[in-house]
Amino acid sequence: MAALILGAVGLSTSVFFIGGPLGVIGLVLGVVALVTTGRTGTGRGKAVAAVAMSALAIVVSVLVAVLMIWYANHTQACYRPDSFHQYTQCVREHLAGSK
Repeated sequence: MAALILGAVGLSTSVFFIGGPLGVIGLVLGVVALVTTGRTGTGRGKAVAAVAMSALAIVVSVLVAVLMIWYANHTQACYRPDSFHQYTQCVREHLAGSK
């Protein structure tokens, strides 16, 4: 049950980078639960759901990190704007030029 909760919370917070570590813990607990259900035969569905949600939380966290790094790399010239309007205009120009 703890793996299922950690997987769900990890998935819902994966865009804030908190989900990655929670997903890793949930994945470990989910695999342990799968091994345990192999012996007892009960709770396999919850264990599989916990492993799937935890793995998805890890994947989403990694994708968010990669996208943020890509965005920062392509817009680093825009980090010292005089106004928000200038910042958004600079970002549009840099992202349009990177296609």
